[in-house]
Amino acid sequence: MLQNLGDKIKGNRLLTALLGLLAIVFAFWGAAGLVNFSFSPPDYGLQVNGEGIPSATVDRDWQERQSQFVQAQGGTDLSAAQKTLVQQQVVDGLVRDTVLRQRAQASGYRVSDEEVRAAYERESAFQVDGKFNATVARAMLNQVGLTPEQYEAERRQSLQITQLTGGIQLSDFLTPADVLGIYALENEQRELRYALLPLDRFAAQAAIDEPAIKAWYDAHPSDYLSPESVHLQYAELRLDAIAAQITVKPEDLQAYYDKNKAHYAEDDKRHAHHILIPIAAPKDANADAAALAKATQVLAELKAGKDFGELARKYSGDPGSAAQGGDLGWGDRSAYVAPFSDALFKLQPGQISDPVKTQFGYHIIRLDEVRAAHMRSLEDSHAEIEAAYRHDQATELFGDRQEQLQQKIENGQGTNLSALAMEFGLQVGDVPQFTRSGGAPLDGKPELVAAVFDPDVLAGKRVGGPVALSDDRLVIVRVLEHRAPAAQPLASVHAEIIAAIRKGEGTKAARAAADAAVKRLESGESADTVLKSLGVPAGPAAFVARNDPQLPAQLRQAAFSVPQPVAGKPVYRALSLDNGGAALLIVSAVKPGTAGSNATSDQQLLEQYQKRDREAELAAYEAALARAANVKRNPKVFE
Repeated sequence: MLQNLGDKIKGNRLLTALLGLLAIVFAFWGAAGLVNFSFSPPDYGLQVNGEGIPSATVDRDWQERQSQFVQAQGGTDLSAAQKTLVQQQVVDGLVRDTVLRQRAQASGYRVSDEEVRAAYERESAFQVDGKFNATVARAMLNQVGLTPEQYEAERRQSLQITQLTGGIQLSDFLTPADVLGIYALENEQRELRYALLPLDRFAAQAAIDEPAIKAWYDAHPSDYLSPESVHLQYAELRLDAIAAQITVKPEDLQAYYDKNKAHYAEDDKRHAHHILIPIAAPKDANADAAALAKATQVLAELKAGKDFGELARKYSGDPGSAAQGGDLGWGDRSAYVAPFSDALFKLQPGQISDPVKTQFGYHIIRLDEVRAAHMRSLEDSHAEIEAAYRHDQATELFGDRQEQLQQKIENGQGTNLSALAMEFGLQVGDVPQFTRSGGAPLDGKPELVAAVFDPDVLAGKRVGGPVALSDDRLVIVRVLEHRAPAAQPLASVHAEIIAAIRKGEGTKAARAAADAAVKRLESGESADTVLKSLGVPAGPAAFVARNDPQLPAQLRQAAFSVPQPVAGKPVYRALSLDNGGAALLIVSAVKPGTAGSNATSDQQLLEQYQKRDREAELAAYEAALARAANVKRNPKVFE
């Protein structure tokens, strides 16, 4: 059949041409599956094994990845080649996630509603003071264009994939031979000598005149550009500003207090003083007896009428209370360890206890006052309760306004920042110079930078945001003026250029000296003679470990990268240093590694390799699934 098909293709030039065209397109779009074309516009961005991925999902991932890439390279826009690369990464990621979920589903992995909900509430971005906050969750999801239901669906898929990938990784293990190989490599030591040829010694030889400075400036135009910036107008919504505007009615405050009464219940409390006599060696019976004897002596002095505070300042070993005469302030039972609280809560005001032993030593306790358990009234805590009421009401309003702002801007109704500020009660501000690193009083949060430098926002087509700068603060932005990177005048970067020339020429001269030294060593001159002629300090040969912190990192990396010495013949290397200058390196011997003296670090080393192996195994599994997948890609998805 295959031969007949081949014969028919050879006999049909049109079909041959068409297949050639398809081959070119296939090569362009990558090998993660098959590319499909149809003559009607597809309603998906990608289709993986028959399952469609919406264009909106692909576009959202593309925008996020593009923003991260731009931020990582200091705000420079992506080149055409970089855009193609990042788009392919987006496609590969979506294909990988989809085939993994499909395999997890087919393999019987399932995630319950309870597991999804628990994962949703454990998300740190959705928590306030360590507790899940539905309003904050909704606001954060609005910011990235997701509903809670959409997020939960994605979370379910993520958990299902984790079940599958976790099982794959747990199947990996290290053999005894693997373990010995890891120790031999990672705990290896190399014997070396080295000499550092400092930049300062060679930079002075650089001849620098105005023509040289101008030539350097012309040859490195991208090094002396002013940063891309904008003149930014922003409008800010703050939780505290909303809280201050809330009208508090007595009946609302009473209802809030009644609903949250449990928060205003106070347990039985004691106000006490104590003197602590520490035990010098807790496991030593003699030390224990000595501390008890000292505490008994102090108690006798108290009974004789001496002042408790003075004795506490003189004898107490509690650094937190001794200077205050042993005053512990008010505390309930939970404030103290059990033996202490048991003794304290048996005393009557004015009574002093016998010595009480805890893990801290022997305590002498005096009870001063008792405050019985009670419910704080609305009147007693009016200011605190009103502040809590305002905060809770403001949090609800904050989330609602953020959601409304998001919808309005997304729907194209919010193109006028001043009008939005008036409608939603935002405070307007101005940043004359906002770069991709940010600008006061706004920070350089990546989400804000991405919103400001969005092409449509830069062009003035829409307002950017809203962007949450924190749980209680968000902004929308409008670009008043966009300033592209521009060449700075030669005069303003004159000193920088001189420093750059000195570093470049000095490093070149130092490296030449190091190269010459290597040639002398390889010709047979002794290391002592060559190192002495360089006029820089060089210690004797010594074995160093792969992670020895006393050796400069660049030098250490080079020492463990060169081939091992053969037949006792040292290996010589010259290298230019990143910070300027050069180094001469002599590696004379290698000592294979074994298990180290620290069992904890050895275990961490094995775990590191285990993790690496598991990740590699998982990557191979993912790649195999992706290669076998039938992937159809909408050619217009990134337009």
